Amino acid sequence: MAKKSVLAKANPRLTTQTDLSDNAVPEIAEALNGLVADSYVLYTKTKNFHWHVSGPHFRDYHLLLDEQADQIYATADPIAERVRKLGGRTLHSIGDVARLQRIRDNDADYVTPLDMLAELREDNMQLIASMREAHGVCDEHEDVATTSMLEVWIDEAERRVWFLFEASRSAESAGRG
Repeated sequence: MAKKSVLAKANPRLTTQTDLSDNAVPEIAEALNGLVADSYVLYTKTKNFHWHVSGPHFRDYHLLLDEQADQIYATADPIAERVRKLGGRTLHSIGDVARLQRIRDNDADYVTPLDMLAELREDNMQLIASMREAHGVCDEHEDVATTSMLEVWIDEAERRVWFLFEASRSAESAGRG
């Protein structure tokens, strides 16, 4: 019995049944686990900026960032659960997040509100690019369920980018397409 549990722990593929090929599961899991890590990093950064934003547009930015943080957080669990549904392993710790994250942290004591919006816009655009890459991996393996989910999350992230862009435009450039 002890030998069996050691082997089970050593096997990165769990016993969940799927009709995807054996090489599809680790490739999809790798792509999705990067998205889980980036989602946690982007969530934390968005909440950080939400807590520390100040200035004349405080209320608008504070509420916008809170709404966006909630949306980002809401994607992490379904992404990780999709990995598990396929029989893959997902993140276990903050250390896993740190090893897999592609979005950079911001530990600055002070960031101007417009710099916050610009940084989050760029981070969301980076997340979109990573989601498109993951979509390609899933599409290659005919994982239509995951590609469908990714399409919704890409659309949500594009909406966040749009809102961050519009909120950061100066009064002079607003309304000039």
